[in-house]
Amino acid sequence: MTRRKVKDQVTYRSSKLARALTILLLAVALFSGGDSKARNSAKVLRVLFIGNSLTYFNDLPSIVEAFAETSRQNRLSFKAIVTGGFSLEDHWNHGEPRQAISQGGWDVVVLQQGPSASPEGRQSLLEYARRFSQETRRVGAKPALYMVWPSAERARDFDGVSESYRLAAKEVGGLLLPVGEAWRGAWRRDPNLKLYSPDGLHPTLAGSYLAALVIYEQLYGQSFTVQASGLKLRSGAVIEMPVEQAKLLQEASAEANKNFGRR
Repeated sequence: MTRRKVKDQVTYRSSKLARALTILLLAVALFSGGDSKARNSAKVLRVLFIGNSLTYFNDLPSIVEAFAETSRQNRLSFKAIVTGGFSLEDHWNHGEPRQAISQGGWDVVVLQQGPSASPEGRQSLLEYARRFSQETRRVGAKPALYMVWPSAERARDFDGVSESYRLAAKEVGGLLLPVGEAWRGAWRRDPNLKLYSPDGLHPTLAGSYLAALVIYEQLYGQSFTVQASGLKLRSGAVIEMPVEQAKLLQEASAEANKNFGRR
């Protein structure tokens, strides 16, 4: 066999091998691309919660995390800097939240203060929402305002609380998580639903569950509608919610986000 024929054979075989490898790689790419859930599961949504006991009561961030896990959404990775009775001004002066934000890697920073219905409370909420939002934007994350609720004895302040958080979210161009409005929506469906704990301020488990529904929907852009027999938190605790009550809370969350939410 001449040297040219040998060379032609080698070239031909190499060409066949290259075509075979190309077909194999395309098949692998198509197979991998078809499993979007597997691909999405590798992604992580990183959220920093800054607030007080209205965030840490009943381990609210972990409920949101469990919703994401149960519904097979991108995994939620969170850090919570929460101190009882703290306002955003207190957190700003304390310094830890600013340091956490500056480390970067966040997608959303959730800001939560007290009811803030008074003129002074509203002014403070607006001022420190602006300050934290500037730091948040600097690291490429988006701010979110977690609208809470007034104490039971000051139920007349619901409108004021809603307005304060709406203005703050608009001011900073951030997400609005209208939890207080979802509470009102739940009571329209069942006036006897217990969302306040005995102290008249902190949420019952149902109240925190509803707050988590609102936050989950705003973070992921869809409602949580999975009916699970038990919702397991990272602590090992299991939340059991009656099906009918869960549906009511889901409806109230969807309504509040539709009418008041800001994304």
